[in-house]
Amino acid sequence: MNLQRDKEVDVLVVGGGTAGFGASVAASRQGLSVMLLESTSKVGGVMAFCPGMPWGAAYPADRIIGGILEELTNRLEKMDPPAAEKRPCTLDNFGPEIVYDHDIATLTMFEMLEQSGVDVRLNTCAIEPSMSKSWIESVSCFDRNGSFKVTPKIVIDCSGDGDISSKAGVSFSKGDGNGNTMGVTCSFHMIGVNWEDAFSDPDPYFTQHAARGIREGRLHADLAKLYLMRGFHKGSVFCNSVHIRGVDGTDPTAISAATQEGRRRCHQLATFLQSDVPGFTNSHMALLSPTVGVRETRKLDGVYKLKGSDLARGVKFADGIVCCDNPVDDVMRSDASMTHEAIVQNGNYYTIPFRSLIPVNVTNLMFAGRIVCADDVAFASVRGMPQCMAMGQATGTAAALALREKISVQEIDTAALVAELTHQGVNGIGGHSLR
Repeated sequence: MNLQRDKEVDVLVVGGGTAGFGASVAASRQGLSVMLLESTSKVGGVMAFCPGMPWGAAYPADRIIGGILEELTNRLEKMDPPAAEKRPCTLDNFGPEIVYDHDIATLTMFEMLEQSGVDVRLNTCAIEPSMSKSWIESVSCFDRNGSFKVTPKIVIDCSGDGDISSKAGVSFSKGDGNGNTMGVTCSFHMIGVNWEDAFSDPDPYFTQHAARGIREGRLHADLAKLYLMRGFHKGSVFCNSVHIRGVDGTDPTAISAATQEGRRRCHQLATFLQSDVPGFTNSHMALLSPTVGVRETRKLDGVYKLKGSDLARGVKFADGIVCCDNPVDDVMRSDASMTHEAIVQNGNYYTIPFRSLIPVNVTNLMFAGRIVCADDVAFASVRGMPQCMAMGQATGTAAALALREKISVQEIDTAALVAELTHQGVNGIGGHSLR
């Protein structure tokens, strides 16, 4: 270790996706010193891997979830010209979503981190926690200049894969009961599309075109449904269609192979769109994923495992920290099938409990995002980027409560946490209805 590079901080956030962004901003605004480690060159997580991916599930019961997500959206919407807008989703059972200019949204997230005083470290990995019984004493890290040590009072794992949490002794499960995880995705845009011609057919999956391409051997068999949606900018189309099954998202070799296979299928699809689908003749491919977007790896074991039955009953937990009504969005777990079945009745919603973001035994660790403690049905609904950002906001706020009271994360007064999140503008929690 290079002692001159070692750091002591109040909060170490591992992972700069939407959860890590929310956690870092929230904790820093509470007056804490925060270091955010992101292993890539960009914050945003799936936003960076699949540029232009909409923020779905932002409007349960048609009201925005609030908090940092609403602040970010407002900043983008108020720009001249606007850099984001609310649009209806073209798929059944999904509520409105937020589409945005990818580069301006990313810039704005970096600015919010900067304005909050977060120490952002890009291209930096958290490697190993050093434990003292149930306490994380320090975390060894690595960047291009070598190794260094961070000594935090609290660690928030927002990595998406839970490496640090699992190495700290938190148990976990992968995928469904048989270990099957959702397919990974490689996305791209088509630029210069005639929207009127391209979307004249009301079928959101372009199934007749897809069937012809598969039958003629010009599309992969898993491309039976082509999810193509209008991008933020006129004439752009976001292509969220290429999913690769059976990939272990914690295996770098598997991710590399899946990324290359995804690129091939994306190029194949782009060529097919140009030649066969009305409106795409003069378009070209752009914003190809730099790597696949991973939906699911480890789900950590927490104080409470959120269950699909909780969601179906529309449970509003006393320690609920964000609302959601997203359908069960299950993508190619064990076969080529995809579902988006409604989990609650129209107009109803559920909340995600804070207890699903804290482990049983490690006393200065929290986690947020797609490593939330949930069964496979619940996970397929709660994993949207707005909910991940709100989970992060909750853990960042909770860190301040724990440090202020000098208590473990398991001892946090959840009523006080929910009250503070409500004060921060999070909607529909603490007994307050979204409607």
